[in-house]
Amino acid sequence: MKIGLMGGTFDPVHIGHLIAAQSVCEELGLNEVWFMPTSVPPHKEQAPGASPEQRWKMVCLAAEGHPSFKPSDIELRKGGVSYSIETVTMLRSQYPDYEFFYIIGADMVQYLPKWHKINELIRLVTFVGLHRPGYETEIEGLPAPIRQAVRSVRMPQIELSSTWIRQRRAAGQSVRYMVPDRVNDYIEVNRLYEA
Repeated sequence: MKIGLMGGTFDPVHIGHLIAAQSVCEELGLNEVWFMPTSVPPHKEQAPGASPEQRWKMVCLAAEGHPSFKPSDIELRKGGVSYSIETVTMLRSQYPDYEFFYIIGADMVQYLPKWHKINELIRLVTFVGLHRPGYETEIEGLPAPIRQAVRSVRMPQIELSSTWIRQRRAAGQSVRYMVPDRVNDYIEVNRLYEA
């Protein structure tokens, strides 16, 4: 089995995440993409937003009905800071015959040298950087072992972020069509991200 891993706060999950997952799934012939909401992200400060339970519910709703998208609560169950090396080590132990592809945005590729235990991590997964203009330039500056562990996949340019969605909600604006319909309904019913 070839499995794509998408980590993130997913606060909220939006169509950009789903388009990215679909692009990688098709281009690399993955069997599944697992969406793993983080407990505490190591790379950025936690913004006030949905609770871990609400983020998990939204990821489940977003993946619902897609044959290859699966939610995984491995990082939420573990708790604490969600270091990728710990998650991937656990997954490799549980699924020793699976091949894992860790999907990240192009903007994150250049920060790979700063990831916790990156030299161990690149032996366990192939990183997939979502192609954006300027990506090739950024990857050229990486140390050779890391550069060799990164593949590039093109995806349509979607200028959408969870931060922007939260800001729109706080301003009383609609986020319909930016998130799956089921997620939009959940956000509205639970009045998430309102000012």
